[in-house]
Formats: sequence, C-alpha cells, structure tokens
Amino acid sequence: MERYVCLNGKGFMRYPILSRRNFLKLAGYGFGSLVIQPALPVKSLAGFPNYDHLGRVSVGKVDLKSRPDESSATVSVLYEDAVVPWLHETVGPKPYYINQRWVETPDGYIYASYLQPVRNIPNQPVLELNQTDIGTGTWMEVTIPYADVVLQNEPSSNSWVKAKMDQGLPVRLYYQQVFWVDRIRKDENGQIFYRVNPNYYGGVDMLWVKAEAMRPISPEEIQPITPHVEEKRIVVDVVQQSLSCFERNTEVYFCRVSTGAKFDAYGNKVEKWSTPVGKHRISRKYITLQMSGGTTGAGYDLPGIGWTTIFVTGGVAIHSTFWHNDYGVPRSHGCVNVKPEDAKWIFLWTLPVVSYNSGLADVSVTGETSTPVDVVEG
Repeated sequence: MERYVCLNGKGFMRYPILSRRNFLKLAGYGFGSLVIQPALPVKSLAGFPNYDHLGRVSVGKVDLKSRPDESSATVSVLYEDAVVPWLHETVGPKPYYINQRWVETPDGYIYASYLQPVRNIPNQPVLELNQTDIGTGTWMEVTIPYADVVLQNEPSSNSWVKAKMDQGLPVRLYYQQVFWVDRIRKDENGQIFYRVNPNYYGGVDMLWVKAEAMRPISPEEIQPITPHVEEKRIVVDVVQQSLSCFERNTEVYFCRVSTGAKFDAYGNKVEKWSTPVGKHRISRKYITLQMSGGTTGAGYDLPGIGWTTIFVTGGVAIHSTFWHNDYGVPRSHGCVNVKPEDAKWIFLWTLPVVSYNSGLADVSVTGETSTPVDVVEG
C-alpha cells in the first residue's frame, strides 16, 4: 500500500513522555470486552478553556499580538498544543502572506492559519463495539482538542510515534482525527479506555486513550449523499484554491482548499509537490488512513486522516486536515487539503460508496463507477 500525506513540519516545545516502563502489561484482553485492570499511567483529560469555540496552536510557536497586525507588540508567546478561546475572526495585515485572518482571544490576537479550530466535547463511554467485516470494532472521532495516549508496545514500524518520543513530545490524538477502536477496558478506578489501532489493516503501535475523548461514528452517519445521481463531478482549481461539486451542471458544494505547494521553506520553486492538473477519477476511498512519505529530514507520518478520497495513482487525495488552518494557500505535498467537515461531505457524496463494515472501497477490485475529478488552472 502507498504511504503518503501532505504535511509541514511541526514541533519545538518539549514535554514529559509516557514510557513503556510506566505501562502495565495489557496482554490477554478479549476483543470488545470490558475487563477490570490496574490503572494506566495516562494523564487526565486536559482542563481546556470553558468556551464553545477554541483554537489549538498547530505549529511549534506563535506570537500573541496586541492587535491583529504583525507589526503590533507581542504580548506573549504560545507553544504547540496550547489551547485558547476563539472569540471571533478579523482581518489584519500579515505582510507577504496570502491569508490575512486573525483570531481574537481574551489576551490578544493570533494569526489564524496557526490555529486549528477545535471544540471540547467529552463523551459518555460505550461498553460494546460493533461486529464488522474487518472484525470487532467501531469507527470513532476525537472530539476534544487533544488526548494523551499510552503505547501498548514500544514503537516498531510507525515513525510518527518514534519521532514524537525522540523529540520529547507527547504522543497525542487530535480533534477530528478518525480511528478504528478495537478493544475496551476499565481500570481499577473505574476509568474506561479505548484501544486505538492507527492502521486497521494490522497496525503495530496500538494506543490506549481515555474513552471520553472519542465519540462513536454510527453506520447511519456515513450514509451516502444523493447516491442515485450519476452525473457527478468535482472541479479543483489550483489557482483559485477551491473545490466545487457538481450534479450535472449545478454546483451543490464549494469549499476552500490547499493544493500542492509551489515553493519550499526557502522560497525555491518546486514542481514535485504540485497537484496533477488534468482529468482523473476516484480510485479508492477510506474512512481513515495512516499516511506517510517524504525523506529523512523532510518526511512525515500521520495516522487518523479521515474521509480520504484518492484520485491519482500514487496517493494524491482529497482528505481532512488538522495540522493547519491555511486554506486558500498552496501548501501540501500534492494532495488536496480540506477541512474535516468538507472532507466528510465530499467522501459521502462521491462514488463509489463506502460501507461502514469495510471502511474502504477500491474500484480496481470492484469495477464500480467512480466520480471524476478535474484539476484545472483557473
């Protein structure tokens, strides 16, 4: 299977890590069963600000400004994963940047592209998992800004876990990531945990997370949108940085996107990251996917990429994005980055239809009809 994603580098702040030495042995649990076990050494759910709308710092470091203006005084500095109240957006100067959006917080202003819009919605844990074609388990979505996890085993194949630990960063799940949960346990204190499989094809680095952090996705929630309409097409405009969905000649959906980056971190023009212009067709779809790619020093590896719709051989896809809020600006490694809610709508609207029980569709196997995707330049 190809490994791919569209991602910029992240992370400077150091945190304590949860090592295997602190983790109690988890062997012998029954699938989907609720077993009483000793407490796991995981942190409590973070105390996030009590506001309906929040922002999570998604880059290593940001300046909190006195006004929505890059030239204004810096009030303080915030680091990656800091969570702040999101009062409202406004417009202000950010020289040499395309987006000119800022977010007002109670203490100042933060450039909006550096903040992931998040909410804090803890959940009532479930005690049973579904029976599906790929085994016992349930698709779930993270509904809090972030959740710390405990590793079941030492990292072996997933470089995203190793990279976090090598940098002294916490291993976390983030708002609107989507995962396959295949086990449930309760500790001696009554705390319920879910076991997350970042790669439901047979992942190695299993994770345990407090159940309140995730909500189950029901089969009804992924019912297809207007599946009877055959004349559907998607148009991605790499100049306008937009995506439009058409039924016959009527536009039924529109969103901003981030397509392939045109320049590297040093301002050099690059072609290898461009989103391929031309006529394509959707080839595969996944409810969630672990994606990786790149080279040493510029590589990336991320799990939980929800609502992934692949339309170019080699892994170019329309997919949800939680690591930036810079839509309207080319910045991916070829994919079409969209907001999670946009990715989900596109996933449910396009053909082929993905069943809850399988979690994926591959037209090369099924021979089904798929939705065309036209990538244009203006």
